[in-house]
Amino acid sequence: MGDDLSVDALRREFQDGMAGITARLDRLVSADVYTLQSAHTGERISALAQGLQREVEAREALESQIERYQLAEAERRERDRQARLYHATVPVIIGLIAAATALWGVMAK
Repeated sequence: MGDDLSVDALRREFQDGMAGITARLDRLVSADVYTLQSAHTGERISALAQGLQREVEAREALESQIERYQLAEAERRERDRQARLYHATVPVIIGLIAAATALWGVMAK
């Protein structure tokens, strides 16, 4: 009778262990589901990488446009500065020539 108890106890312990294993197996994902999830995750990462690459290229293009604009603006300002200098200098030079000519004309008499 003592042997019957120990066999029953072993049987219950074995069944409890199997129930624990079954509970753990129920929480596992099947290989098919894992494969599908992995493929989807890979596709999503690839799409995100492509989107990121497009954003990087767009940012670089914008930075290039800004740089070209800044260079063109600096050149325009330099031309404007030179034009103002020319417009201020030419009348002064003409005035000096006119004054020198008038002075020469007076002194030549």
